[in-house]
Amino acid sequence: MDTDINLRRWLDTSLPGLVDELEKSINSGYHIEGGDTLSISGRDEIYKILDTILGVLFPGRYSPHKPLQKELHYFIHDSLRHIGAKLHRHLDEIFTYYCRDRKENCDCRQRVDSIIRILLTSLPKIRRDLIEDIHSAYDGDPAANNFDEIVLSYPFIEAIATHRVSHLLYKEGVPIIPRIMSERAHSRTGIDIHPGASIAPGFFIDHGTGVVIGETVTIGRNVKVYQGVTLGAISPFDKEGTPRRGQKRHPDIEDDVIIYANATILGGKTVIGKGAVIGGNTWITESVPPGAVVYSNC
Repeated sequence: MDTDINLRRWLDTSLPGLVDELEKSINSGYHIEGGDTLSISGRDEIYKILDTILGVLFPGRYSPHKPLQKELHYFIHDSLRHIGAKLHRHLDEIFTYYCRDRKENCDCRQRVDSIIRILLTSLPKIRRDLIEDIHSAYDGDPAANNFDEIVLSYPFIEAIATHRVSHLLYKEGVPIIPRIMSERAHSRTGIDIHPGASIAPGFFIDHGTGVVIGETVTIGRNVKVYQGVTLGAISPFDKEGTPRRGQKRHPDIEDDVIIYANATILGGKTVIGKGAVIGGNTWITESVPPGAVVYSNC
């Protein structure tokens, strides 16, 4: 009882000062002033839109139910209209906020309309690329018994499907939303792919946990990566301590490369040549010629 009385006294005397301090910090420092998109509820709405997109790409895997063959046309039609309507509101809101915040003049509505058209018309190609990814997973993993097993159970599929959607939005200059999508996939799969990374079809991450792929990475066709691989930057700062924003900081991986578990490949000038094999637990900061085999003696 005495504890309760003491707490009430402390709240009565100290709480007004704490409230003032926090209010001052929020008003004078960082504070999100945008609409619903820049909030937890808005983030959850982006997740739902992403799931609808993934449901169109793989009906029955990400959609709440698997449509019958005779329902497929209507399912796709309704889903695309739903994506367009829901995403339009969030894109319009976030572009309006960012243009105002950065004092830029832009025709936000026209820009939003263009991005939605580009996204929807790109979905057939995104699906074709994902089918190549699935083929690579099947061909590259003797433990895979069939495509259904890969699509339904391999965490890599959700990660790369999400990435191919978020990368398109990233290229179109959409703020924040691509990162919301990629971080949802990261939290669910353990695979962290920045939406800026450029990844050609036929990509496969075996096991997947702990893989990190940085913003300016480029990956060629038919590349296979194992768990724990990092494709990163040597340092995010230059010699003066200034962040290297807008610069090439991450490596390029050419076609047909295999990178084994826990390898770390760093640097914007580092190129792993076509057909090279990078052994596990290696640390690489210089380019590797085509066809080379690199391994650690540790």
